[in-house]
Amino acid sequence: MSEPLPSATVVVVRDTTDGLQVLLLERNTGKNVWVFPGGKLDGRDGYVEGTNDWGDAARRAAVRETIEEAGLVLDAAAFVPFSRWITPEIAPKRFDTLFFLAQTDADTPVRVDGSEIASHRWFLPAAALEAHHAGEIQLVPPTYVSVDWLTPYSRAESARAAFDGQTPLVFRPCICPIENGVCMLYPGDAGYEAKDPEAPGARHRMWSLDGRFRYERS
Repeated sequence: MSEPLPSATVVVVRDTTDGLQVLLLERNTGKNVWVFPGGKLDGRDGYVEGTNDWGDAARRAAVRETIEEAGLVLDAAAFVPFSRWITPEIAPKRFDTLFFLAQTDADTPVRVDGSEIASHRWFLPAAALEAHHAGEIQLVPPTYVSVDWLTPYSRAESARAAFDGQTPLVFRPCICPIENGVCMLYPGDAGYEAKDPEAPGARHRMWSLDGRFRYERS
């Protein structure tokens, strides 16, 4: 089992006349996968390998990666901790990723690097989920859940206020095969410890059925 690599990701939002929009970047892999800016920590961020205290380095890495991938300069001091995703043990390559929520101005241009990132789009959160389900874009579970969390908000400030000061949820998926797909259980789900999607009680999970996602939290 490999150790997860400390990483950082930024969920960038902006206010428009249509409402809150979120920035998605198309990875240059030919697989139509759309993500947020982000990447691994390294020495440029002040990260010291093996340390358990890398929150400040994660903020610096998030700023660096957003500049490199999208040409946006963000203020790390204004980041709102959003969530933490730890890749399951079964994965050959694992990441321990801090997600931050950040806001930029509506007229700030995005300039992708053209190498790692092929293109970008701003989406209303609900429209991004619809595009995923229609097969127009492909979202991975951390991106899908993050976009889903933004759907209730029409303004960036209201989204920031909702998460500011909250202890970020930790996602360490337990992947359970089911008919026609998998159920990814997250900490807080009644079936998480037993790896049992049928366990009665609280729900915090992602269903992936025939390639379609459904996030559930209650």
